[in-house]
Amino acid sequence: MKNISMLINAKDKIAFIHPEIYGHFSEHLGRCIYNGIYVGEASAIPNVNGIRTDVVDAFRNIKLPVLRWPGGCFAEEYHWRDGIGEKKSRKKMVNTNWGGVTEDNSFGTHEFMELCEQVGCEPYIAGNVGSGTVQELAEWIEYMTFDGLSPLAELRKANNREKPWKLKYLGIGNENWGCGGNMRPEYYADVYRRYQSFCKNYSGNELFKIACGPSSADYNWMEAMMKNLDSNMTSGIALHYYTMPFWPAMESATKFDDEAYYETISSAAFLYILLTRHTEIMNRYDPDNHIGLVVDEWGCWHEVEPGTNPGFLYQQNTMRDAMVAAISLNIFNRHSKRVVMANLAQVVNVLQSLILTDGEKMIKTPTYHVFDLYKEHQGGEAVYCYTDNETMSDRKNAPLISSSASIKNGVMTITLANCSPYEEAEVSCVISHFSGDNASARILTNEIHAHNDFDNPDRVKITDYTVSFSGNVIIVKLPPCSVVSISIE
Repeated sequence: MKNISMLINAKDKIAFIHPEIYGHFSEHLGRCIYNGIYVGEASAIPNVNGIRTDVVDAFRNIKLPVLRWPGGCFAEEYHWRDGIGEKKSRKKMVNTNWGGVTEDNSFGTHEFMELCEQVGCEPYIAGNVGSGTVQELAEWIEYMTFDGLSPLAELRKANNREKPWKLKYLGIGNENWGCGGNMRPEYYADVYRRYQSFCKNYSGNELFKIACGPSSADYNWMEAMMKNLDSNMTSGIALHYYTMPFWPAMESATKFDDEAYYETISSAAFLYILLTRHTEIMNRYDPDNHIGLVVDEWGCWHEVEPGTNPGFLYQQNTMRDAMVAAISLNIFNRHSKRVVMANLAQVVNVLQSLILTDGEKMIKTPTYHVFDLYKEHQGGEAVYCYTDNETMSDRKNAPLISSSASIKNGVMTITLANCSPYEEAEVSCVISHFSGDNASARILTNEIHAHNDFDNPDRVKITDYTVSFSGNVIIVKLPPCSVVSISIE
């Protein structure tokens, strides 16, 4: 057993943890939207206006705060007018990015905004810059948010939405260094400046405009954005980072050896260095944190499940993925002074999903359960949390323990992950400047390959756990491959 010392100083506050750090991403990709979230009004699967009731309930349980749509790369070929009006009259389109399938556009703006209303989350619209026009994006915003007399407001009313929606988050382009147009950073910055000029605030609606940022460690792209944009025209810069240690040769989501496990954990832990370096660049140009860092695509990217369409990116989800989620969310908490949103890719049936569906069946993945364990961090104040850590085996970049802590409404939440696949760890944590009488805990643990499937939907699940709490010291025994959430009040 490893013995680990830890210190939490509740007086040393880092920053407010924006609930949107626990956000998600839905794209017209594979079975994320159709047969995942949306089954249509005529489906025998319980739904409200075509949106699956069980999926909505699952989202509400983890307090899902924000949902990004319609992509991804799909956003850069999406034309919003094709997805409004009578469903039978909507224009069909070929999804050239993901599987070459034909879509009927039955899930469009009205359906997405209703989904967000049912869940109780903020919508995040990714606008088409790569193949769209300034006018198209400007009119979409007017259609959604203008509460007055105009042709677009009248069109919305004719489509059975009298009152406008509130839209806070707007992404102006997606991956414009790649599928969004293969642009150079300085060119994209000028394109962004033009597009954002026509994205207006209507009827009291205030847009939080997000510029396309870098892919992973492209620090030059971040430098160019910060040189050419300012807080008068952008509120956030997007960053994409996928945990894919053996890219471009993908490996199985469920059949992997110890080497692959350690490499995956190392890749997830690199997120801390990545955010630190991008934050350093942003700090030079924006020392007062007016521009937020938005990690609007992150998560594991494995080989697709055998026998499935490779363009659908359907993969299983094991305890290894749960460990990546735990590490990443702890890192986001620790960087909450600059990170204002993060969106896991993707929410249903694609990549590191929360949920998998098969007809009327639905299962919650180990990753879903991590978000359940961590949900009380939302809206809390991140506080200083030091771990006298070790690395796993001889892996210098693979941490044994991942941790973060926050305080909200007089309750401290501590989240811990023992990343070792084999070794138990005992964490002894001294807490200063915080008094509490009771400690309760919940745990998610299993062997690294364990996952839920439609025959065994609860193989991996959360259970109550016992910790020792006396005075200002809490002692936690962490089984191998485990995630624990502790509440002290």
